[in-house]
Order: sequence, then C-alpha cells, then structure tokens
Amino acid sequence: MTSAEGAVLENLPDGLWATRYVGARFPGSPQVAATPGLAEGANCQLFAYEVLRWFGFAPPDLRSSELWADAEFTERVDAARPYDLVLFNATQNPWGAHVGICAGEDQILHLCAEVGRPAVWSWQDFKTRPRYQTLIGTKRVIRRLPASGA
Repeated sequence: MTSAEGAVLENLPDGLWATRYVGARFPGSPQVAATPGLAEGANCQLFAYEVLRWFGFAPPDLRSSELWADAEFTERVDAARPYDLVLFNATQNPWGAHVGICAGEDQILHLCAEVGRPAVWSWQDFKTRPRYQTLIGTKRVIRRLPASGA
C-alpha cells in the first residue's frame, strides 16, 4: 500500500466517520442550503465531496450525472487511485449513481444508505449488490483548494 492509499482512511477525522446517511441532503438541496455541512447528515455525493475537501481538493457540488459529464473540475480516468471518485449504479446510466472515493487498491469509502454511516467496501462488495453492480467509471478531481496561510 502506498502512503497515499493509507492516508485516506487513516487521516479521516472522527466527525466525517460519524456522518449519518440522509438522502434528502444532496448538493444543491434546500436542506443543505439552509444548513451547510455534514452535521445534519448527507447523501453519498455530499459526503464524498466533503471528504475530498478535507484533503485539499476542490470538487464541484454536482449531482452524479452532472459529475460524470463534467470536464472543468474533473477528468475521467481508466484506473482508480486514492482520492478518485467512483460512480456505481444498477445500469450504465449516471443519473442517480452512487458516489464513493477510492481509498486504496481494494477499498471504496462511501456514505452507505444500507449501513447508515460511512463504510469501506471492496470492488466485489459493490458488484454483489444489484443497485451498485455496474461501475460507471472513475473521475479524478483536477482542482485543489487554495492553500491557507498567513
């Protein structure tokens, strides 16, 4: 395992691990506009974007089909590496796809409705569930947040 692979899970703060799954809290939703952040819960997309922001990336606040089409903030890649976004669905349709983050060679961190909290699954774990059996693809966020400093 490379240091980047271990860094995703090892450096994730407890607050992110405690995020509850709330499907109505998605990027652009009225609930998120009224109360930003993860304290009130999140869907898979909102969670994934906040995790990436924690690590200095600047993902766009897009729904899954918009994310898949985006070429300004992300790029499609053939092989996932740590911090890449992965999209799963029952079919190849990116609309309504589930979004997770590659955390290592066989680790996908995602906010899971089935579990109600963040979970780490293998690629095979997704394949065995009909609603996630199709890997739509992988997107790499190509923008970083500005460095903070004095």
